[in-house]
Amino acid sequence: MTSARSARLRLRSLGAAGTAAAALLLGLATAPPAAVAAPVTHEAETATVSQGVVESNHTGFTGSGFVNYDNVTGSSVQWNVNAAQAGSATLTLRYANGTATNRPMDIAVNGTVVAAGKSFAGTGAWTTWATTTLTANLKAGANTVRATATTANGGPNVDHIKVDTATTPPVTGTPVEINGQLSVCGTKLCNQYGKPIQLRGMSSHGTQWYPQCLTNGSLDALATDWKADILRVSTYVQEDGWETDPTKFTNLASTLIDQATARGMYVIVDWHMLDPGDPNANLANAKKFFTDIAGRHKNKNNVFYEIANEPSGVSWSTVKSYAEQIIPVIRNIDGNAPVLVGTRAWSSLGVSEGANETEVVNNQVNASNIMYTFHFYAYSHREEYLNALSRAADRIPMFVTEFGTQNYAGEGANDFAMTQKYIDLMANKKISWTNWNFSDDHRSGAVFKTGTCDSNGPWTGTSSLKEAGVWIRDRIRSADNFPTS
Repeated sequence: MTSARSARLRLRSLGAAGTAAAALLLGLATAPPAAVAAPVTHEAETATVSQGVVESNHTGFTGSGFVNYDNVTGSSVQWNVNAAQAGSATLTLRYANGTATNRPMDIAVNGTVVAAGKSFAGTGAWTTWATTTLTANLKAGANTVRATATTANGGPNVDHIKVDTATTPPVTGTPVEINGQLSVCGTKLCNQYGKPIQLRGMSSHGTQWYPQCLTNGSLDALATDWKADILRVSTYVQEDGWETDPTKFTNLASTLIDQATARGMYVIVDWHMLDPGDPNANLANAKKFFTDIAGRHKNKNNVFYEIANEPSGVSWSTVKSYAEQIIPVIRNIDGNAPVLVGTRAWSSLGVSEGANETEVVNNQVNASNIMYTFHFYAYSHREEYLNALSRAADRIPMFVTEFGTQNYAGEGANDFAMTQKYIDLMANKKISWTNWNFSDDHRSGAVFKTGTCDSNGPWTGTSSLKEAGVWIRDRIRSADNFPTS
């Protein structure tokens, strides 16, 4: 944290005649003056970059580099700015523009444009840095400041933004380093400081089909380029999955947990039961799987157990009975990890089979430190589903462990407008989420273009991503709000 240097009172010599006046002044100055907050610099290279790269080939920058915007409309840099109190702030952007052409940008604070088409004129050379300022109101706590290019030339090279109000530097470290062991508090997921947080990340596809998409390179990209907080590891039970070779698929899930842990991400162990839809059909298998996994990872502080992916064709009371048999198996080994409970009708809170969230709200699982899961596919699942999730989140802890921008099969056209409604709701209510899916499956819901995984990338940037991949990566990369005090 950048600390403020206290102002010091300096007195000129008053001579003998001024002794009494000096004494009076000194008496008034015995209480220290209020500290003046020093400006805080937020480097561009540690911010969230969309359609741009971090470089260091032009001298004169501060920090470790600067951001070179792609030459496209909409390329951007977004900073997370934490204000100690609400009020007006002066924002100073340091930039270089080695061309003779203005590269205007929209400056938005908390999603609202406060300076449209702000000028970033040529500075004469890419090594000549200039500053431009504006004033904006910040709210107490977390704020976002985003600089977005408004022409096909992109933005200038951006070095940093300096904020002169009582702000603190963004919290640094991996998601797990910052938040530690998570737990359910009321209807929220809370970190080690008891503060509600939202996690955002990706779900794998079935590990029996796409292990080649989960490599050191792809997971490095997920953690550092995508800036994901969490990975969901989907271990299918049937469909050539776990039941065909329990040892192989348990070991694979365990390895992926270790790999996510090494990168400072949280990880969901997903028991991906799908058909048959009654989770009790796999009760004995589930007990064995979770006994093995919990036994290996009980000392980790980053694991979630998702005990039933998508129950269907059975009553909520049947699903609840299953949960109350599996949760003690996990709790007897790992007493701290949150458990995620699938809801009926493909984890739709019953909506897909004509019910709603009240059946869960009024008959909750008899266990603590649990959350209920919800899945949606925005092209198919409209306001009825959105409203059920919204109402449920006010009553019970919710976690969206699977969603897509397409139809319920994870294919077809993307409906980004409807998905954004869900994204906004989940942000407002701090509902954590993982998107389906981190693979190169031919369907539009897989983020990578077909063949990417067999070619071992490229994993970073957007060249290997489908349309939905570019869109969801941008939303995962937006700044986290992990309060620590």
